[in-house]
Amino acid sequence: MRIFSWNFFFLLFIFSLSVTAQKSTIYTHESKDFNKAVALFKEQQYASAQLLFNKVKETAATEELKSDCAYYAANCAIRTNQANGDELMEQFVSDYPTSVKQNQAYIEVAQFHFKQGNYPQALQWFEKVDESSLSRNDQEKYNFQKGYSFFNAKKKKEATTYFNKVINSAEYGSQAKYYLGFMAYEGDDYKQATKYFDEVSGEEKYKEKLSYYQADMNFKLGNFEKAIDLGSKAMAKSTPLEKSELNKIIGESYFNLKKYDAAIPFLVAYKGKKGRWNNTDYYQLGYAYYKQKDYENAISQFNKIVGGNDFVAQNAYYHLGESYLNTNKKQEALNAFKNASEMDFDLAIQEDASLNYAKLSYELGNAYQSVPAILQAFLNKYPENSNRQEIEKLIIDSYISSKNYKEALVLLEKNKSPENKLAFQKVLFYRGLELYTDGNYQEALKMFTKATTEQKDPVFTSRATFWRGESEYVLNDFKEALLSYKQFASSTLASKTPEYKNHNYNIAYCYFKLKEYDQAGNFFESQIAKSPGDKVRLNDSYLRLADCRFVTSKYSEAMDAYNKVIASKSIDADYAYFQKAISYGFLGENDKKIAELNSFVQLYPKSEYKDDALFELANTYVADDKNDLAIKTYERLNVEFKKGLFTSRAILRQGLVYYNTDKNDQALVKFKKVAADFPRTPEALEAVATARLIYVDGGRVDEYATWVRTLDFVAVTDVELDNDTFEAAEKQFQQGNSKQAIAGFNSYVSQFPRGLHALKANYYLGQSYFAEGSLNKAIVYYEYIIAQSSSEFTEQSLSRLAQIFLKDKQTDKAITILLRLENEADVAQNKTYAQSNLMKSYYDKKDFLNSVIYAEKVLENPKADDKVKSDAQIIIARAAMETGDEAKAKVAYAKVMASAKGELAAEALYYDAFFKNKESNYEASNVAVQKLAKNYSSYKFYGAKGLVLMAKNFYGLKDSFQATYILENVIKNFTDFPEVVAEAKTTLSAIKAEESKTNSSIEK
Repeated sequence: MRIFSWNFFFLLFIFSLSVTAQKSTIYTHESKDFNKAVALFKEQQYASAQLLFNKVKETAATEELKSDCAYYAANCAIRTNQANGDELMEQFVSDYPTSVKQNQAYIEVAQFHFKQGNYPQALQWFEKVDESSLSRNDQEKYNFQKGYSFFNAKKKKEATTYFNKVINSAEYGSQAKYYLGFMAYEGDDYKQATKYFDEVSGEEKYKEKLSYYQADMNFKLGNFEKAIDLGSKAMAKSTPLEKSELNKIIGESYFNLKKYDAAIPFLVAYKGKKGRWNNTDYYQLGYAYYKQKDYENAISQFNKIVGGNDFVAQNAYYHLGESYLNTNKKQEALNAFKNASEMDFDLAIQEDASLNYAKLSYELGNAYQSVPAILQAFLNKYPENSNRQEIEKLIIDSYISSKNYKEALVLLEKNKSPENKLAFQKVLFYRGLELYTDGNYQEALKMFTKATTEQKDPVFTSRATFWRGESEYVLNDFKEALLSYKQFASSTLASKTPEYKNHNYNIAYCYFKLKEYDQAGNFFESQIAKSPGDKVRLNDSYLRLADCRFVTSKYSEAMDAYNKVIASKSIDADYAYFQKAISYGFLGENDKKIAELNSFVQLYPKSEYKDDALFELANTYVADDKNDLAIKTYERLNVEFKKGLFTSRAILRQGLVYYNTDKNDQALVKFKKVAADFPRTPEALEAVATARLIYVDGGRVDEYATWVRTLDFVAVTDVELDNDTFEAAEKQFQQGNSKQAIAGFNSYVSQFPRGLHALKANYYLGQSYFAEGSLNKAIVYYEYIIAQSSSEFTEQSLSRLAQIFLKDKQTDKAITILLRLENEADVAQNKTYAQSNLMKSYYDKKDFLNSVIYAEKVLENPKADDKVKSDAQIIIARAAMETGDEAKAKVAYAKVMASAKGELAAEALYYDAFFKNKESNYEASNVAVQKLAKNYSSYKFYGAKGLVLMAKNFYGLKDSFQATYILENVIKNFTDFPEVVAEAKTTLSAIKAEESKTNSSIEK
């Protein structure tokens, strides 16, 4: 048994030994790998170490070993910037809450991120550390690094707390003081900053940085000399960014010491914050140049101050104005002073800027406001200003010089003091001229009449009297016009006025319109004698003199005057030649009349009087019993003028010649043609009546009755009633009894819709309704006339219908009528009227091609008056702009500008500026805009557009202040013109966006 027992214990020992030996081998193997991994970790071979730690962890026999492996593996993941590094460390903390390495893990990870400069993540891990378990040395390092992490995160309060914990540390104290000083510097606590900086100033590594900060602090504390000294010393060892700031510190220190010449190079060298200057930077450099009298450079800096609204900006704009004045740029100065005057940061500057603004407005004109209103506003605001007397005088003068008569009248009506009486009379006169030019004759007459009652200046009283007569004349009040002209002529100072040279001409025309032809002729003779140099009026005076003598049967005198017109080869030479030929007839010299009429047809083959000449020639042949020649001439007339005014009469006359020479069958052919082709005309009635005689004389009454029944305008049984009804109505019409005439003609048309006098009755109805203003009622009667064959009433009916449709803005109907009028008119004035209104109507329909075609026809018409030609040029110009043909528009607007007045002149001047801007001729464009503002300030629309153009010009000239300031004022002052304001806003936004790239004071 004993042997068995020992063997059992031996075996048991052997087994135990074996087991123990196995455990020891395994543990030793794990310890070896773990130690190897730790060694790799210490050698910073984190990837290899991490693999080995993970491998050991998988077979680790103890919780402690697993914990250590998890800790080191997570640490390796963080140090190799693996995406899940932080998560692995968090997992370590979660899986092994009792690990002694937990706090060490937090601080090591935090310090690793800190070394990497990843301060936000470092701060996250520092927050997890248990500070109480750290050693003293670890605590100092922890406090400094956590403080710096807060500093980097701009959490100054927390950073200050931790830096203060190590302020006395041998290792970290200097750094903590430096950063505490820097935070105090940034917070403008220069006393505290100086204290900390002084404590570390002896250390070499801080000297360079401290020089910069100390220079800046001394500048901010007003120690400018010391700031210059410290800044100069710091310059050599500073970074480019710091050098830029040091230049600013030194330059501004010199500026504050009023050493402007010394300041300039340093201010110029400043690069700005992130490459951008602010308004103060531009002001300081600009003012330094200004004090050196370098005004051009001053302007180049001041005008970059955009959108400023503070003390600096007011100063800058005031001195910008002064600089502009010193370089004779008065328009630019006006805007600068205006801006400074609208700010109240410095009241003395505001008052002086207001004075300069008022004076320049008077001198240059002002597109923003009425010049008198500006001057008066200055006196109201500064009644004690030493320049008061001068400004009061300028107010009176400005009423006229600004040409803003409409607004001036409003102001003068409110202030009728004795000293303003003279200005009031002048403004009334010039406002009258303005209204007259615009075609508002009734209102112009009121102004001239009122101006004559003031009688402060006899010259202006005389001139107003003359223009009163002009207004009365165009309003067809010829009697009153004649009185006004004569009153003007008899005034003592009339001869001193520019109107005097033509007063005889005007008086002559009044007599002419009043049909007092002897008197008219006498005054036309006076015009000829006293104004031989005025060629246009000279030829017209000869022509009208001739007409006057012709009408009064003084044919020899008439012929003498007509010969003068013929010799001048003027546009009326053909008319004069025709009238001279007719005069021979009245003198009983038919041979000469015939010869002259034949010459006329040869000399003036395209004259509008050619059909008149042929008709007169044929009639004269008849009078001289040269019937064959008469018949041939009538035939020629009918061939060349198939739808002419004389066609029906020529055919009738042919019939009468045949009838009077007993060629009855040939006569009937002509009479029947007249009745068929021209029914209801007077010629048709005469043709029927004469034909009746032929039929009756030949005993062919039945044949006559058969023929007459085919005519719808002749009812044989009702002829007497037809005639009586018409004659009764016509008598009322001739006596001017409009209502009775309308009733009578309506009765006639109702009873005899196709009667003998239907054509004339419908025409008279149209005329009667038109005369009393019942235009819509007149339409149907005029349309009846133009639907018939051509007659003596056709042309006038077309003209009336055109007037009605144009007034009612029935453009399409008007165009149809005007086209007929153009083609069928015998009267040149009607043809011109048709063409000018077709031009305007097509333009209104935006049919620019046809509007230009008719505008060019008007310009080719030698008898079109200047106003119509001006309208034609403006149509061509506007149409060209609408179709994008700016080259054509430029030429047309230049022609408009040569003769236009009032609003058309303002438009033309605007486009003159517009095209110069397009050509980048900015200064010349601005001159045009200034002229627009001075001479046409009452036309606000073009004034506003001109200002936008001026802003663009100034930006092209690199004057940002002028550009933005003008645009801001357009936006503020011209809300009545939304399209102009919209353009101003778009342009302003674009400029500010561009300027904001270099000026940090500008918001995009």
